Amino acid sequence: MFYKLSKIVLTAMAACGMVFASSMAFADADKGQRTFIRFMKEPCGMDGGAMAKKHTQAEWKKIFEGGKLGDQLLQYCPSAKSLNERQVKDVYDFLYHYGSDSGNVPSC
Repeated sequence: MFYKLSKIVLTAMAACGMVFASSMAFADADKGQRTFIRFMKEPCGMDGGAMAKKHTQAEWKKIFEGGKLGDQLLQYCPSAKSLNERQVKDVYDFLYHYGSDSGNVPSC
């Protein structure tokens, strides 16, 4: 009986730890917004909301999953510097969250 109970408790603790750890590994829309403002807003000549509205959420997802988001950003903003992999993930989260069909409006 004690063995079963301890096994269940340990399994639950491990699952909670994995969920917590994996959530930290995901990109962040707020970080993406700050990254866009810091590195892309001036070279692009537009705010993040205008950039996000260029595509629907499904289109942003397809671009990101195809590994073309960095290229897409540079196409819209040729004078901007390339972003690193983490920054691209965060900016993707931002663009996806505020895509043209999302109904969300960013503050930048």
